[in-house]
Amino acid sequence: MKDFVDGTAFNNEQGNRARKLFAAVVLAALDDAIADDKKYGNGPEQIARWARSRDGREVLSCAGIDPNERVVAGLMEFVGKGVRTSVALSREESERRNAAQQAEAA
Repeated sequence: MKDFVDGTAFNNEQGNRARKLFAAVVLAALDDAIADDKKYGNGPEQIARWARSRDGREVLSCAGIDPNERVVAGLMEFVGKGVRTSVALSREESERRNAAQQAEAA
């Protein structure tokens, strides 16, 4: 029984690592689309094309993201904002967005 529990815990940990790896690929694809948007102006179309492709759907699924049209629209919106993923995920950006929302509400 102990071997079964150890094996299950190991498999779960490996699955979590793989999911994080694929999530990093999604973030890299977003950064590439943002760079394309700044350079050529076609970033949202690029990320939509990638997300709808067989490889894109596979990567999104492996990252734990359901590859549906709502997700594609969200990815396109994110790229359209032009904020790099490293900045968007930082605490400073989060605090700035919250302050902006509070200022709008007041």
